[in-house]
Amino acid sequence: MRATLRPWIVILLLTSNALSAQDVVLSAGAPSSAGMDATILAAAVHMYETAVGQDQVRSVVLLVARDGKVVLHEALGWKDKEQGIPLAKDAMFRMASNTKPVIAMGIGILVEEGRLNYRDLVRRHIAAFDNYRSGAITIHHLLTHTSGFRIEPIFFDPLMEKSPEHPDAPSLQLEVNRFGEVGATEPPGTTYEYSNPGYNTLGALIEVASSQPLEVFLRERIYAPLGMIDSYHHEVAEKLDGKLDRMSVVYDLKEDGQWEARWRPGAPPQYPFVRASGGMISTAMDYAIFCQMFLNGGTYNGTRILKEETITAMTSPQTAPIYTAEEREHRDSYYGYGWNVSRDGIFSHGGSDGTAAWVVPNQKLIVLAFTQSPGKHTGRLGTRFLKLVQASICD
Repeated sequence: MRATLRPWIVILLLTSNALSAQDVVLSAGAPSSAGMDATILAAAVHMYETAVGQDQVRSVVLLVARDGKVVLHEALGWKDKEQGIPLAKDAMFRMASNTKPVIAMGIGILVEEGRLNYRDLVRRHIAAFDNYRSGAITIHHLLTHTSGFRIEPIFFDPLMEKSPEHPDAPSLQLEVNRFGEVGATEPPGTTYEYSNPGYNTLGALIEVASSQPLEVFLRERIYAPLGMIDSYHHEVAEKLDGKLDRMSVVYDLKEDGQWEARWRPGAPPQYPFVRASGGMISTAMDYAIFCQMFLNGGTYNGTRILKEETITAMTSPQTAPIYTAEEREHRDSYYGYGWNVSRDGIFSHGGSDGTAAWVVPNQKLIVLAFTQSPGKHTGRLGTRFLKLVQASICD
């Protein structure tokens, strides 16, 4: 057992030892104050300037923080290319799957309060899962994408319609009930497959266990205590405190290499209710605060959100045990609770609308590259940006 699980244990120790118990609060600082080389950071920014100039990406907000010092925070390109409106540093982004670490944190809060347990069967809380297809699925399985779900869409189409039996339709909980009725295709806990329905089920669990709408719970238990004043969950004007004009056009890259606007501020949201597989709206600075709370071991600015052991569980390679020793030899990363966890302890996540976040515990480093123009260059640019930022560390 010790030999076969050794890579998993090493990553766990690297991550848990690197997470700081200090309550570091973000503030602006020169690269030199964080032991970083300003010239290399400038080269990393220039790489994106070139990409924007060549229209490989339409825009990006870059943020780098080390040991609590925000040494880089720049906006490049266009909020709306057609209208010639430049992007600002406080631009609000559709975060897509960068929502998942927030949802996993919500579950962690409820676990610490004793309202949920990671090993709970979902059927204990959601009656629609009490059948032979879904009865063995646990909260741990949902968090790690090992539930056995093979449901492709985010929600089934069409959504439920209002009826005398379901006057609140469509809603997150009603749509999640449909997942429970379909159930797992593979035995829970034996295989990994990224599952948006699984995370939407976690959102429904938060609503059931907290007796609050998902967006209210996240605002009151995470965003407000952390001071994340620009984080929301529905891209409609009345839900954004008048900040809709800070959102960017979301672009898609067509097969002919041309950009096409997929969503513009003021257009209808993707779904008429708040979901948990995606849907978060935030800024680079807000998300940096969220990431710094992880580096701090669960606290930020005098407020403890989670215990250190919960932070360690979220950023540990939870899926490692489902693979054979031979498979683990060739894997670079696993899934934790809401985060991808690499072999060297970096935890990260990306979103399909172009946002990407990396947290490097042993370097006390946060690296964000947020765009709303995902395409064939997005992943390559992000990886190169991360490597350049790490190369700038000179202390």
